[in-house]
Amino acid sequence: MRRISKLTRVAVGVASLALAATACGGTSSESGNGGDETGGDKGLAIAYDIGGKGDQSFNDAAYAGLEKAKKEFGYDTRDIEPTEGETDADKEQRLASLAKQGYNPVIGVGFAYGPAMEAVAKDYPDTTFGLIDAEVKADNVASLLFAENEASYLAGVAAAKATKTNTVGFVGGVDIPLIHKFEAGYKQGVEDTSGGKVKVISQYLTQTAEEGGFSSPDKGKAAAEGQIEKKADVVYQAAGLSGQGVIEAAAKAKVWAIGVDSDQYNQEALASYKNYILTSALKDVGGAVYALAKSVEDKKPLTGAQTFDLKVNGVGLSDTNPEYAKIEGLSAAVDKAKADIIAGTIKVKTE
Repeated sequence: MRRISKLTRVAVGVASLALAATACGGTSSESGNGGDETGGDKGLAIAYDIGGKGDQSFNDAAYAGLEKAKKEFGYDTRDIEPTEGETDADKEQRLASLAKQGYNPVIGVGFAYGPAMEAVAKDYPDTTFGLIDAEVKADNVASLLFAENEASYLAGVAAAKATKTNTVGFVGGVDIPLIHKFEAGYKQGVEDTSGGKVKVISQYLTQTAEEGGFSSPDKGKAAAEGQIEKKADVVYQAAGLSGQGVIEAAAKAKVWAIGVDSDQYNQEALASYKNYILTSALKDVGGAVYALAKSVEDKKPLTGAQTFDLKVNGVGLSDTNPEYAKIEGLSAAVDKAKADIIAGTIKVKTE
């Protein structure tokens, strides 16, 4: 297994590329002469998570990594949308088809690809696979993991400094361990910063992804409106495409929203709400995608668990909204918290 430093050395900076990535929806897209069932020497392919391209968040960040790799290496790439109500067998077929066509690496964007990746990787030992947000132990799989709880802790610090009502909110897309990490870090950051004086209202949109927790802006909007009615004046969302509804509700009520994964203040589709996006908890998904592609291009493919955390700038907190710097004590508190987490003085919970 290669050390994380080799992965992150080439990953830093791709998060900014995500801000410029095309955020359109639609079906699968392809460059070059892709689609040749006989296989060939092709480049990176990604299969999107629920919500697909255009979520202004997780999937769009992965697409940014693909675009950077395509531009730098000049090879064929492909990105494929999920289908509504799809099964693990559908995911297996998608990954196997990409490997058979000669794409390398092939990346499943999201933990939902775990079972499919485990089934398919052994059938294509010469293909490097990447899995984001879950771990599959195989010689040709790189599991790309993130310390979401650390970025969320910083979001909690910011929320505690920004609130005027001493009530803040958290909206999670689906009630699963991965999203619990976001909530746990956020709550801890709020509590540590406020000394327990700030209340956190939490809500999960659905119990399963199939119910639309990551793909329903209307559900996110309704949840945020409910929290705002309870006096929350900062709402943090970890809800994929549903998070757009949270941001919309916050902007309408003229309270703060905190984005996730990408710097949502700079996302074109959210431009009408940007003045109310205080900050975003960043997750360098694009950097991970690009780094895996580069390792394959260099003929030194990464495998095993690769973890992005604050120490290696794999996660973080954005400060692009000018209002961020104007809130008394916020920047200093976030900087101190980041330093303490890196030093090990603060241990951030995962649940």
